[in-house]
Amino acid sequence: MEFSGGDTGPEALLKASEELYREVALELVQATQKLRDGELGEVKAAVQAVKDLRAAFQLVMDERTRVDKLRKQVAGVVGGQAGELDFAAARDEIGRRLARLRDAGSGG
Repeated sequence: MEFSGGDTGPEALLKASEELYREVALELVQATQKLRDGELGEVKAAVQAVKDLRAAFQLVMDERTRVDKLRKQVAGVVGGQAGELDFAAARDEIGRRLARLRDAGSGG
């Protein structure tokens, strides 16, 4: 698995997950500002953004825990198989949640 800049592995996924989390948080801030400006059509989008942000945060924290656990396993097992994380599933889930946020934000 390779991410931007040629980074690979669990730390690259965690970094990518954190960047996605920041993007979702920014979308929530934008929806909240529209609510403050009186655009009541953003209520549904803001509520969904809060739910998605909470889920994304939990996903990032779960992955961080897995990465920490993997680091400990690797430190204890030199040259052995320390376990695998399901990065593809995590990336897919984040993508689905971001797509829902974008759809909600565009009124669709």
